[in-house]
Amino acid sequence: MTLMPSFRLHRSASVADALAALAAAPGGRPLGGGTDLLPNLRRGMGEPPALVDLTAVAGLDQMEVGTDGLRLGATVSLARIAEDPRVQDGWPALAQAAASVAGPTHRVAATLAGNLCQETRCVYLNQSDWWRAANGYCLKLKGEVCHAVKKSERCYAVYAGDVAPALMVLGAEVEVQGDGGVRLLPLADVYHEEGRTHLTLRPGEIVTAIHVPPPAGFVAGYAKVRIRDSVDFPLAGVAVALRREGGRLAGLRAALTGVASAPVLVPGLDGLEGQPWSESAATILAEAVRTACKAVRTTLVAPKYRRRVAAASAVRLAGALWDSGDSLTANASI
Repeated sequence: MTLMPSFRLHRSASVADALAALAAAPGGRPLGGGTDLLPNLRRGMGEPPALVDLTAVAGLDQMEVGTDGLRLGATVSLARIAEDPRVQDGWPALAQAAASVAGPTHRVAATLAGNLCQETRCVYLNQSDWWRAANGYCLKLKGEVCHAVKKSERCYAVYAGDVAPALMVLGAEVEVQGDGGVRLLPLADVYHEEGRTHLTLRPGEIVTAIHVPPPAGFVAGYAKVRIRDSVDFPLAGVAVALRREGGRLAGLRAALTGVASAPVLVPGLDGLEGQPWSESAATILAEAVRTACKAVRTTLVAPKYRRRVAAASAVRLAGALWDSGDSLTANASI
């Protein structure tokens, strides 16, 4: 039986206090709702010397809506995001994605920053310690071989957060604080396509807020493919944002989760601007999504299926957004 490792718990009252606590304990981890971190520690996936609880930090649980968009503090719960009428009305794709995470009790505890910064996952990793030991461990933790891609020198564990792709197509930026001060960067820049080092945050940095701009004519939605219709992580998740001007596309963005070691903003869609949504446009979108998918055997479901269903979900969701012009009625969740 694997026991929870010993660690010091520091409950911070301010961002400065949290940063000082992390600096005093190299290798320490920030803690939000703990729905991802604590089960992983219980399975022997890490031994941080300290956990720094951010849930009592003043201001990190604030939600603000203004002319410049939506500002979400790092410890705002996913349940609040999913249920807030202002988010449902102005950024429904974000509400859809938050509502699709795990189950209701998880969403009450889980925080926005914790969901964005969750660990990558793999069928060879998210097991008990005795199971991993019997398999010789793996490249991400204690081992020397990636069991998903045997000859690889990198880890292919996948990022499986639902909220990140929705925020990416909405043009969100992340506020990060550390010893060097405050940084504001596009959400996509927080991630790196490597299962062991998928976050680009500097040691001791924490996410303090997310800024989401006004929709600017875009409608958006999120589609999630999973085995069960609750609790499960996505086999593939797709967010699409679309702006229509008359009979032509004025903008199209797509982002993926569950198919690579980082959430992926799909490239190659700019050429569709000025064109109508058509079978040809759908083919281009589907091919771009399939190309962007980096799925390998990290789940019990075949990579080919995950690539195909991601492409089909993107096309279905884009078509619904085009037809309705209203992301509230274009939720193509599967």
